[in-house]
Amino acid sequence: MSDAVNGVAPADAAGSDSASADAAASAWTLTYSGKVRDLYVRADEPQLVLMVASDRVSAFDHVLEPGIPSKGALLTQLSTWWFAQLPDVPNHLADAAGIEAPAELADRSMIVKRLEMYPVECVVRGYLSGSGWLEYQESQSVCGIALPAGLSDGDRLPEPIYTPAWKAPMGEHDENISFERTVELVGAEVATALRDASLDIFARASAIAETRGVILADTKFEFGADPETGALVLADEVLTSDSSRYWDAELYAAGGPGRLASFDKQIVRNWLSANWDKQGVPPELPADIVEQTAARYRELIERLTA
Repeated sequence: MSDAVNGVAPADAAGSDSASADAAASAWTLTYSGKVRDLYVRADEPQLVLMVASDRVSAFDHVLEPGIPSKGALLTQLSTWWFAQLPDVPNHLADAAGIEAPAELADRSMIVKRLEMYPVECVVRGYLSGSGWLEYQESQSVCGIALPAGLSDGDRLPEPIYTPAWKAPMGEHDENISFERTVELVGAEVATALRDASLDIFARASAIAETRGVILADTKFEFGADPETGALVLADEVLTSDSSRYWDAELYAAGGPGRLASFDKQIVRNWLSANWDKQGVPPELPADIVEQTAARYRELIERLTA
């Protein structure tokens, strides 16, 4: 539950989809609305949370209009598919016999166990790209981890690296932190478990993706502790287009300017960067940008799950 830590925060200004709002009339009550996800609880089952992925799309700390059609359903489908590929990794999906999500939310929601969430985003990078590439150009390192000289944007790293971030309070920016800082935040035992689990899951997921012609360049995981046992539990979305950077392996091998085209909302970011100065309210997304982005989300699902 990326937007929730233990107790569920109140709904914020991002609002919720109309379908999500309708659920308030059911047994589920909306308690949090983030940039993409809405969280619901119910009085008769306080240990459960209904996590709903909306069609909202955000970039540069703004929720944009319009949303991406079926995005929430696709993110949910991909998360649940990945959970199934990792059956031995404890995850937050709840055994909620007899309890259902409202019908209008069923395809984009998960009923999950309430966890004591750790304030760490567990980022793993197998390739040099994005903010990691920008930092490397300045310091030849990423999050304090020294890397070989002469690397280029998109290069595969000698081995995946763990570069955690601190989950800032709502309205503030997350902050890249060192492993030593995670020890200060959660203790040495938990910090080590978060790192080891993240690297292990990344390696396994990368191997699965490669068999389907897709490169998992980087991703972020979130974990919580089971309040009854203290066990480490994989939570939130996992290995989706919103939490991960995926590339087409064939295009990557061929080289050229399109080799790093990712299966996510990068099309939106690119359009926004070219058409907005990041001041005031962002412009409405054109229909063709919305459809191109939706197509990238759908293509990843088809490539991975076929």
